[in-house]
Amino acid sequence: MSASRILVVDDEADIRDLVRDILTDEGYEVAVAANAAEAREARAARIPDLVLLDIWMPDTDGITLLQEWTREGPLPHPVVMLSGHGTVDTAVEATRLGAAAFVEKPLSLAKLLKTVERALEGSRAQRPRQWRLPPILEPVGRSGVMKDLREQVRRLAQHDTPVTIIGERGSGREAFARYMHSLSARADAPFVDCPVSSLTPGNAEAMLSGTADQPGMLGIAGGGMLFLDEIDDMPTEVQRMLVGILERGRWTPVGTDKSQSLSIRLVSSARPDLQQKIEHDAFRRDLYAQLAIVTLHVPALREYAEDVPELVRYYTDALVDRERLPYRHFSMAAQNRLRNYPWPGNVRELKNLVHRLLIMGGTEEVSLEEVERALGSEGETQGDAFVRQDLLALPLREAREAFEKAYLEQQLLLCDGKVGKLAQRVGMERTHLYRKLRSLGIDLKAAGSDD
Repeated sequence: MSASRILVVDDEADIRDLVRDILTDEGYEVAVAANAAEAREARAARIPDLVLLDIWMPDTDGITLLQEWTREGPLPHPVVMLSGHGTVDTAVEATRLGAAAFVEKPLSLAKLLKTVERALEGSRAQRPRQWRLPPILEPVGRSGVMKDLREQVRRLAQHDTPVTIIGERGSGREAFARYMHSLSARADAPFVDCPVSSLTPGNAEAMLSGTADQPGMLGIAGGGMLFLDEIDDMPTEVQRMLVGILERGRWTPVGTDKSQSLSIRLVSSARPDLQQKIEHDAFRRDLYAQLAIVTLHVPALREYAEDVPELVRYYTDALVDRERLPYRHFSMAAQNRLRNYPWPGNVRELKNLVHRLLIMGGTEEVSLEEVERALGSEGETQGDAFVRQDLLALPLREAREAFEKAYLEQQLLLCDGKVGKLAQRVGMERTHLYRKLRSLGIDLKAAGSDD
């Protein structure tokens, strides 16, 4: 399968070139257009998988161009709007026309890349049924861990209690939210996925509450479930606004004075370090209390590794059906190797690895050697391979945190749990070291610290 093709439409040459270079480095195929005319031509020549569309352009603005495209029929690709002069009305209008997201300038490249990835994943999920990866209505796995988790979800589905799903990235938090929704009395009502990273102080109120003319996510999800994905990315101002809505149990569209009753079920997701953010006042305790009446912990894949062979078979069958790839089965040695891999990227990483091996093709059987090459572990010791596989599968920030935690935990053991000695050993001022240890969740008591 070829790389996703992205069309970047922006009248500023510096931005076009920067975005093109960044996306190209990420493995995407990129075309650029300086105005609406060039965008029409590029899109007519080849339909892209995603369009990054600037709102303010000299000839035809992005909203007008988006309206033009939507008049032709359903968009065959997601559109992410870019603007240095974004307004609430503009964001709402773009959303109404089918824009997948709204990214403000100056661009945060990390946010842009995350938005691009989400938009492409969402687009793949909405393809016609015969080309879609079949949904996991019931999460795969025969281990005791997964059986217990499915039973917890079944019990939670019978109530409207707000739930926060805690788990690492790629562990399937959204899949469990959708599974919960499918079992609930609200199953016939909408399931609305809200990537919290797309909410900013400038657009959050309109995106959630809507306006007099256009419904927001709270209205669209009416009677159903609103899934707030990764609440730990929520800006402080947005947290404050959401607390107000939840405490009142009502919301008011922007530009009106007529409030409406909150008639949805709220389910959210967060990474395991959310409690640390709460302790450091980076996330409001009162909001957490509202969203996490119940918490559901989704384990990392390494915690139920016995299910890896079944997951490999599931994704092999599903991807062969979706992508029309030649079927290949994994040898017993290959399956055993995958069971013993740490899976830092969890189920998402497993699916991507299976996909990559099917695309590469070869004999009917996927050998141990192929798996080793795909994992990038040839010629390394087991310990080196673990570290390399673990860290290289993570985003830079998370890889750095994982390394710092492992490094400081080992150094703390060598220092017999004494923070003063550790500070000297690693060359950090003690106050800063304490703050770093707490932020990484390192338990000083478990290490026997007597400082």
